[in-house]
Amino acid sequence: MARSRKKLGEILVGWGVATADQVDTAVTKAKAANKRLGDALIEAGVSEDQVAKALASQYGMEYVDLSSPNVASQVNMKLIPDDLIKKHWILPMGKSGGRLQLIIHDPLNLELMDTLRFRLNTEIEPRLSARSQIKRFIESQSNGATGAAKKPLEPGQSLVSDSIDRSIDKSVDRSVDKSIDITGDDAPIVRLVSRILVEAIGMRTSDIHIEPMADRVRLRYRIDGVCIERDNLPKRMQNSILSRVKLMSGMNIAEKRLPQDGRIKIEMPSTTGQPVDPKDKVFVDFRVSACPAYHGESIVMRILRPDSVKIGLVNLGFEEDNLAIFNKIIRRPNGIFLVTGPTGSGKTTTLYSALDVLNRPDKKIITAEDPIEYNFKGINQCQVRDKIGFTFASILKTMLRQAPNIILVGEIRDREVGEIAIQAALTGHLVFSTLHTNDAPSAITRLIDMGVKPFLVASAIQAIMAQRLIRVMCKQCAEIDPDPDAKYLALINLTPEEAKGKVMKGRGCDNCGRTGYRGRKGIFEMMQMNAEIRELAFKQEPLSKIRTAAIANGMRTLMEDGRLKVLKGVTTPDEIARVAQIEGLA
Repeated sequence: MARSRKKLGEILVGWGVATADQVDTAVTKAKAANKRLGDALIEAGVSEDQVAKALASQYGMEYVDLSSPNVASQVNMKLIPDDLIKKHWILPMGKSGGRLQLIIHDPLNLELMDTLRFRLNTEIEPRLSARSQIKRFIESQSNGATGAAKKPLEPGQSLVSDSIDRSIDKSVDRSVDKSIDITGDDAPIVRLVSRILVEAIGMRTSDIHIEPMADRVRLRYRIDGVCIERDNLPKRMQNSILSRVKLMSGMNIAEKRLPQDGRIKIEMPSTTGQPVDPKDKVFVDFRVSACPAYHGESIVMRILRPDSVKIGLVNLGFEEDNLAIFNKIIRRPNGIFLVTGPTGSGKTTTLYSALDVLNRPDKKIITAEDPIEYNFKGINQCQVRDKIGFTFASILKTMLRQAPNIILVGEIRDREVGEIAIQAALTGHLVFSTLHTNDAPSAITRLIDMGVKPFLVASAIQAIMAQRLIRVMCKQCAEIDPDPDAKYLALINLTPEEAKGKVMKGRGCDNCGRTGYRGRKGIFEMMQMNAEIRELAFKQEPLSKIRTAAIANGMRTLMEDGRLKVLKGVTTPDEIARVAQIEGLA
């Protein structure tokens, strides 16, 4: 039977630092005022340090005396963001065994511990100290900082400065802060939103999420495919922030009941502080979506980087054999090449990289997209506008009268678009398109389910490629994993003997934001059509038979392609298991 925890009052009386009368009085006051017993004991005359030591003993935690010079020298305030230290009165002491040693003052605040684990993305080993000691230590470290010159924003530091906070307080009773329409940098909301956009670009963010909650506005960045919570903005700023973003993106700021879409283009500031030559200026586009939600409009800004789709085929993550097949397929004179995968799996990047290779003066290329995300010189790009009848189908029909060599259809969404694309392929055009399926063989059955005739599917498709994006190891902190998790090794069909000395892990450093990963590459499943697969498609055979025939024809599955990358030290087994949708992953 588990031993019951000793009461706080009993510990203090046992140590001789409090009397039974003091404890009884404090218990009565705590119940009457609905406060913590520890606070009531301090009011009753017990030393705060003694109460903290007793709490540490009660909960089996280590007590830290910050007044001791030896202990104070071990505190490293650079390990966690400054805003967390001052907001929650906590202090980091270092890292050991992948766990952050953190000094706290309230062992019962379990919600705070969960929040810190999520925000810092690490396990926490709590230690206890008196609140007054922590406060004095933080204030002593902060002395003289107010007069210092303005420093660049550190990662993790709150985006809301005191000046911005005070400025918003003055306009809290207004429906929309007038400063959102000021073009100068002196407007507080202009500064805040600009700071968010510029920081997100610098942190390699793909999406910025501004999400109103009941008591705050949550700001999250998606980095390498994973959302991280960047900041919690005060609720009173909500209207001003949302209105500023909508104004910048050309939306109607008065309309809050319907979804809206817009775009923002900003010039990247000079990193040197010197004026930039006009020809060297870099502009970044944001695709903005506003969706009405329960606590206010949720805004997502997708960052569109022109350089991200011109990284070259070699850098996409192809193995040598798949790259050779890909290069052969995209140079064929006719047929359909399909790329499949869920949203955000890099399909657009792959197809644009192919078009960038094929974009030559002797080739005419036309695209139908919804929306056009990247502009390319030498390519005719058409934006779908369903409201006026300028649909994928109508654009495709018009394209065929434009005598193109290569056609890109953003997505095959229905039977009509699928049949026109196939007819284009059968009449001597090379057609690229995307489809939302989990793997390559499923694309055949999906097209047939849409209503496209099986003989058209069998005859027109040249190859189908499924893909996913995986996070790759940070080059600065990657090291051999001496004891990889057997569960993940089994999921990707790796034995401990095969993995020994080859499987890597990221230690976590400033370069990768303590995640162990930096950047992403693709894993691919390339299915070339042959006579057997065409026959199976024509006869509408089950998906399992098509997959078996494709593997026999040399197709490497997503998991197997990921397995090769694990053995090459590109990524980790758990990342492949997470991304490749392997059965058995709990």
